Amino acid sequence: MKKYSETAMKYIFMASATVSIIAVVVICVFLFSKGFPTIAEIGVFNFLGGTVWKPLEGHFGIFPMIVGSIYVTAGAIILGVPIGILCAVFMARFCPPKLYKILKPAVDLLAGIPSIVYGFFALMVIVPVMQDIFGGSGKGILTASILLAIMILPTIIGVAESALRAVPESYYEGSLALGATHERSVFFTLLPAAKSGILAGVILGIGRAIGETMAVVYIAGNQPILPDSILSGVRTMTANIVLEMGYAADGIHRNALIATAVVLFVFILIINLSFSLLRRRND
Repeated sequence: MKKYSETAMKYIFMASATVSIIAVVVICVFLFSKGFPTIAEIGVFNFLGGTVWKPLEGHFGIFPMIVGSIYVTAGAIILGVPIGILCAVFMARFCPPKLYKILKPAVDLLAGIPSIVYGFFALMVIVPVMQDIFGGSGKGILTASILLAIMILPTIIGVAESALRAVPESYYEGSLALGATHERSVFFTLLPAAKSGILAGVILGIGRAIGETMAVVYIAGNQPILPDSILSGVRTMTANIVLEMGYAADGIHRNALIATAVVLFVFILIINLSFSLLRRRND
């Protein structure tokens, strides 16, 4: 009976993996079959390097949206990654058990809050604060970066903490035996040993940041222009798709939005491959 159950589970797992692969292939085929011909029709340079997005006038340059996505994601990484890693270190090695019972559910709760709630919170809280400090509308790259930094924290914290706890205790004990303090043992022994898992958490956080849509729509300013400062309003590629897909008529406008999704897909793929290569080289 045990043999048959193991065989059955083997095929179930294989079928699940196959469904996942098929889903990815179908998505890729749909995007690329619609996107590449549109990019060729518009012109690669005009599409990727164009600075004017006016679909009704026949201008389909998405370079401002590419720059906006890069700036917002970079800001989220700069703000969120150090805080997330340090928080994971604290929870894994410094946090008292009673406090951990409060912090852990709180971090898990952050991961379960819908994006639109984050966006509404930022619109009601962060935007007015930015208006008081810097003036203007309060919507722009910095505001979106702060919000995305908050949104990627639970992903980075969860994965990084698990990676730190997976490091054998003998590493820590050996460091103490050589005379290192608790802090030096954690930061100079455990943290480097867990870098592969921590990097995986950072990659997942970047994917969350660059793919976020609804929260960014509220507070980024939604201006399809090249920003001149961190306070300028921008429109990301995801926001561009969600804002215009609802009223885009069938034809080159809708296909240009699909082509934007192709660029975003390739962008995320390049980021993941780059980090994977970096992790292999460091290993």
